[in-house]
Amino acid sequence: MTPHSAAQLAVADPGGLIQHIDWGAIAPPLIAAVAAILVLLADLFLPAGRKKALGWVTAAALALAVVALIPPATHPTRATFCLRGGSGACSYVADHFTLVFQLLALGGALIAALLSIHTVDEEELPRGEYWFLLLSSAAGAALLPAARDLATLIIALEVASLPAFALVALRRDGRGAEAALKFFLSSVTATAVMLLGVSFVYAASGSLHLADIAEGLAHAPGRLKPLAEAGAALTLVGFAFKLAAVPFHFWVPDTYIGAPLPVAGYLSVVGKAAGLSGLALVTTIAFRPYGHTWGLALAVLAALTMTAGNVAALRQRPGTRHSAVRLLAWSSVGQAGYLLVPIAAAGYAGNGNPSPASGQGGPIGATVAYALIYGVVNLGAFGVVAAVARTQPSARLSDFRGLFARRRGAALALAFFLLCLAGLPPGVIGLFGKVVVFRAAVDAGLGWLAVVMAVNVVIALSYYLTWTARLFAPAPAAASETSGRLPAALSATLGLTAGVAVVLSVAPQLVLQVVSGTLF
Repeated sequence: MTPHSAAQLAVADPGGLIQHIDWGAIAPPLIAAVAAILVLLADLFLPAGRKKALGWVTAAALALAVVALIPPATHPTRATFCLRGGSGACSYVADHFTLVFQLLALGGALIAALLSIHTVDEEELPRGEYWFLLLSSAAGAALLPAARDLATLIIALEVASLPAFALVALRRDGRGAEAALKFFLSSVTATAVMLLGVSFVYAASGSLHLADIAEGLAHAPGRLKPLAEAGAALTLVGFAFKLAAVPFHFWVPDTYIGAPLPVAGYLSVVGKAAGLSGLALVTTIAFRPYGHTWGLALAVLAALTMTAGNVAALRQRPGTRHSAVRLLAWSSVGQAGYLLVPIAAAGYAGNGNPSPASGQGGPIGATVAYALIYGVVNLGAFGVVAAVARTQPSARLSDFRGLFARRRGAALALAFFLLCLAGLPPGVIGLFGKVVVFRAAVDAGLGWLAVVMAVNVVIALSYYLTWTARLFAPAPAAASETSGRLPAALSATLGLTAGVAVVLSVAPQLVLQVVSGTLF
């Protein structure tokens, strides 16, 4: 903006209501949102035979949104939609924390889109609606980590959630509607509780901007302290629901089973990324004065979540008719517990800056690093399940017996992903992630939580290794799966996720470089 135009703006807008928008900073979620509208419009006019191209258009748009993250990553923190007076707080901030979570959200949506291309055709899902909903949800998930006021956070959370309900319901066999209803009702309840908490926080602090909330809570009158504490606790409910933390996890198994497979994978990674980023922001910025209170609460929540998830996953026996998707669903609940550990540690460490640029060893940097690792390998595991489900629609754990004899590439990829989730070599990146999280707990003085985590890692080894061993067992005589070629999009998904996991296992320091912003 030139000095002349700035002077004209000051004269025309003495109240400071006109904003100068940093289009480069908001480009990633904006590209996804614009692409969603264009895809929906194209669906109205394209003939039925050409609508298959919408899937590749969606993947291309998400890839472009990922590329749009590079320019902001090479510059210092960029902010827009800022207050002209007072504290000068901004509603949108693109720092390293934001960019890494946007990479996880948009990259996860890209992998889910590649997974979906053959699923949409084979299950005859409505193409235009499917791709519109996926892009809309991805736009909300990418907006959420950049939000720095509670109003924008809630809007972004709902934009990420509402299309997800419809995506689950698109499955035509009846299970989708039931799963979507459970997902919707539990989410609406959590949102209502969160909105009540936000109203309490606003009443106590007098602001919706996260930094101003922290200042207001620190100097709030004593009579308002109970109201502020109650508001903080209720506000965390909505983000804990998205993260599938106990006791807000009960919707996960049935929703993942009832949803189309790519949607289940999307929810397990991008949905968690949205909840995790929002939780990290409100706790370490807005509720910083209550750090020890929410730190202890999240530590207990982390212990309960990882234990409940891993024990339930342990009950999914490979020799029974239990579904591989249900095991991955419970596994994702257990992984959510690990993701909560560094955020809880941030409360004890007094780390009020959610940007991982504050240091590679910071608690929030640890949770961001683990989220990146988990996102890659979990989406890869869902990709292999989708490959098996093409000939074994139920995708039972027993269907994976002898997979190596039928599909060697898929079996080796799934084995590697499971070892990464378990934290065992050669899945070095999984071990690296668990060590980073474990260290965050120990450094914060949460020795008891580190012990609980270690016990849960051992529990998880049982079902991960059992599933891995069955991949290389002799194939049953009645196995009917052929070794035909996989669709190009599905092969690309497996290759991309496996390639990234292998590269990160060879050079795990790349994760810290991405998190700290030193890669560029």
